[in-house]
Amino acid sequence: MLDGWSKTYAMTGWRMGYAVWPKALAEHATRLAINCHSCVNAAAQWAGIAALQGPKDDVAKMMKAFDERRGIIVRELNDIPGFSCIDPSGAFYAFPNIGKTGIPAKKLELALLEEVGVAVIAGTSFGAFGEGYLRFSYANSVDNILAACERIRTWLTQKKVA
Repeated sequence: MLDGWSKTYAMTGWRMGYAVWPKALAEHATRLAINCHSCVNAAAQWAGIAALQGPKDDVAKMMKAFDERRGIIVRELNDIPGFSCIDPSGAFYAFPNIGKTGIPAKKLELALLEEVGVAVIAGTSFGAFGEGYLRFSYANSVDNILAACERIRTWLTQKKVA
């Protein structure tokens, strides 16, 4: 089992998580983890403890907010020419197919950042099979999600990447 604080406690970017492994795999997982990352900073650890020990009222509120944002971003992405997005079942990322735009993922990633002011990640950042996809985070306000999708939609209908 792998989990973390990012979604449940809205602690994105704090890079805190935990794992529960079968005893036979624990040593191997520890060796892998030590070589991938080191200790979480002390302030983040104290914040994580406070999140676990504190009230859970906001967890339900955040789940509802993320559910609303997921519905909005999927609807908006599906309304962008050349995009097709299925409903994600976890995390707070949408991963639309952009194949019908005719623009490679990395090229579109850079153009959206430089010309539209919207930061996304090319699917190729996750491996070769990610070509034709972009990753969008919806860990943001509804207003920002709507504005970003509208700017992309407008840009794509007015200008194509060379």
